[in-house]
Amino acid sequence: MADALPTRSALVSRVLPFSCVDGPGNRLVLFLQGCNFRCPGCHNPHTIGLCDDCGDCLAVCPSGALTLAEDRPGERRVRWQAALCTNCDACLDACPRSANPKTATMTVAEVLALLRRYGPLLTGITVSGGEATTQLPFVVALFAAIKGAPDLAHLSCLLDSNGSLAATGWLRLLPVLDGAMLDLKGWRDSVHHTLTGYGRERVLASLQLLASHGKLTELRLLHVPGRSDFLDADGKLETGLASFLQSLGPVPIRLNGFRHHGVRGVATSWQEADREALTRLAAELSARGLGPVSLPAIC
Repeated sequence: MADALPTRSALVSRVLPFSCVDGPGNRLVLFLQGCNFRCPGCHNPHTIGLCDDCGDCLAVCPSGALTLAEDRPGERRVRWQAALCTNCDACLDACPRSANPKTATMTVAEVLALLRRYGPLLTGITVSGGEATTQLPFVVALFAAIKGAPDLAHLSCLLDSNGSLAATGWLRLLPVLDGAMLDLKGWRDSVHHTLTGYGRERVLASLQLLASHGKLTELRLLHVPGRSDFLDADGKLETGLASFLQSLGPVPIRLNGFRHHGVRGVATSWQEADREALTRLAAELSARGLGPVSLPAIC
């Protein structure tokens, strides 16, 4: 299979060897760099942009881990030396493009090597972001390689996505995908656009497609006080949302409350969600026979 070439590569923002919050069990998580949404309340804003090698981050790096290297005559690129880095993250705050200069280009073969290193302790792998589907050929190749490797085929392959992928992209991915976790950050198109920078239609279509193939592992609703529209003026679940969720079938729903952690810009003044508001939303969802519904462990 051409997509399974071990040399296929992706720009990776971070590798988390073990996680119990990015899908069921103990998972290795790849956070890919780059996102096509522009959520003001993003908790990982440094994963949104792509480095343009402007060099603004060099001046704030206290350890000299970032340099401008000349790869070709007249072409200088930011280079990160992990051995010198203290992970102070000053570079992330300085970047005007919401990019991470501490990225690495990883091939499918390199990720497979990591999975074999940690394999006995893992349930599976989750590819997240940024938005993982902006590097779709790599994700397809990686999952196909895992499914084709006798010593790794037991690992489940999950995707954490904003749901912006077109149907043709999902159809490429479905044969090697065990499940996807998708966010719905607003019900009305205007609210979704305010909270993400984009409309909702592609997200709704993705949720329907994945649910119809039994690949919608989890639907996540983000509650932002004063901005979310999941409940109507009477505190009841919005009728259109309720009908849409019911059409998906018995899909697990996870509620997330907006927090200030990692957030920059205008969203730092937004109100944080409290436990009471999430509990009320959970009760409304459960009353409609939706879910199972889960809340964050800490709010």
